[in-house]
Amino acid sequence: MKFKVSWLRNITAEDFHGKFKLGFQSNLVKGFLPHTPTSHRPFSVVSDRIHHILSCENLTPRPRNCHERTLVSNSIADSDEPITVHRDDPSAVYVQNVLYFRRHKPVEEIDRALSLCDLVLTEDFVLKVLRRHRSDWKPAFIFFNWVTKKGTNEDKFTPGSVIYNEILDILGKSHRFEEVDKVFVEMSKRKELVNEETYSVLLNRYAAAHKVEEAISIFYRRQEFGLEMNLIAFQSLLMWLCRYKHVEAAETLFHSKKHEFVIDIKTSNIILNGWCVLGNVHEAKRFWREIIESKCEPDIYTYGTLINSLTKKGKLGTALKLFRAMWERGLKTDVVICNCIIDALCFKKRIPEALEIFKEMNERGCAANVATYNTLIKHLCKIRRMEKVNELLNEMEERKGSCWPNSVTFSYLLRSIRGPEEVPVLLQRMETSGCKMTSDIYNLILRLYMDWNIQERVKSTWNEMKEMGLGPDRRSYTIMIHGLYEKGRTKDGLRYFNEMTLRGIMPESKTEKLVNATNVKDSKCQKGEPSRKAY
Repeated sequence: MKFKVSWLRNITAEDFHGKFKLGFQSNLVKGFLPHTPTSHRPFSVVSDRIHHILSCENLTPRPRNCHERTLVSNSIADSDEPITVHRDDPSAVYVQNVLYFRRHKPVEEIDRALSLCDLVLTEDFVLKVLRRHRSDWKPAFIFFNWVTKKGTNEDKFTPGSVIYNEILDILGKSHRFEEVDKVFVEMSKRKELVNEETYSVLLNRYAAAHKVEEAISIFYRRQEFGLEMNLIAFQSLLMWLCRYKHVEAAETLFHSKKHEFVIDIKTSNIILNGWCVLGNVHEAKRFWREIIESKCEPDIYTYGTLINSLTKKGKLGTALKLFRAMWERGLKTDVVICNCIIDALCFKKRIPEALEIFKEMNERGCAANVATYNTLIKHLCKIRRMEKVNELLNEMEERKGSCWPNSVTFSYLLRSIRGPEEVPVLLQRMETSGCKMTSDIYNLILRLYMDWNIQERVKSTWNEMKEMGLGPDRRSYTIMIHGLYEKGRTKDGLRYFNEMTLRGIMPESKTEKLVNATNVKDSKCQKGEPSRKAY
């Protein structure tokens, strides 16, 4: 008996289907789970729900606390937010399936089916159902309307602000603003239902849909809903407008409300950051001058925002002047601003100046972090200043904490090595430092050994990354295919290409072109043999 239990525990879904060949299984799976690979569909889930699916037109009342397994519809997979399906919410999954399998039915029929479910409505349960449809507004809205009708007619449950805000967010995300208006009107009829979260959701969704006037209108209507017209609400409006690139509208509003609100540096920083994120340095510098002329004193975030924008646009000279002015004013800089300057200097090959900033920031009490060291190591490796690189690496290990070397550090070091004998030494140091291997590191080592044409180590690296569960990925196959083709081993390269496509990994366009070009060439040489094309 023990042997049988062990055998059943180890049998896979594929084995079960293959050995017992159930006639209805393929049609059922194809019909109701079109987007789920067969290998990922547990047979028990399918078999447990056969009766329900086949008779889904005649739904019978369901026990309130039912724990039977259910199928999960596409809306979870389609959602853009991670959702965890807990074992203690089978009713939410069940309702999701009721909505999914009837999505093309009249609303009245769906309402009847939901009413037959005999559900106990709670805020937590309703939210679980709605959040399973964050990217599928229609079933979410049907369920929400059914809940509100059920609450008024039959049950004592009445949806609160949290549920209304959730449906507003779902509808706004799908740009269903007619429905948003209807829900918001219903909210407005009930006292204290509209809250700050409602305000934030509406601003976000209107601004994201480029409905600037509607977003501003919500701000002006705050008092209608019992919300205060304060600076925080104004800053929130400016922030959402700037986030979705409506900086000009935000600045116009900023100037029009200068005398109504006591404008502080935080409000000015929102507009400055908006211009910087847009990449409009000219407007950012103009607004900076306005800040200087006003009574607002720039803070560390004001300086940091403009410095970051200037370095990205290659205006390093202006960024350095601003950076020095900040230090002269006695403002304590942070590591992010220093890293920004150091990276820009290194990019311009002004490494001695970058090292000077690095030394000065330590003297001024601004502690470097791993990103600071990695930037310096990256560029020092490029110019083969290996003594300085080793000095920095030793310093990182001594300082520990936020300076401890990571996989990025060792990837820069690996790129700088000259011969295969250096790889094991560096990997040993990496292991000693407690830094774990990553797929990027394995791919880097694979490329190095392929370039050096050490096929034994290529094979051992490939096998090791497989064993560790860190590959091979698309990058790994690309390295192997192109490396083998360059060395004239086209058959081996094609074998890896076929393996990659069989695994469902899409090749890069350059890889497809390489394989197709080789196949065309082969077919010309051997006209009797059909060419193999890349898919």
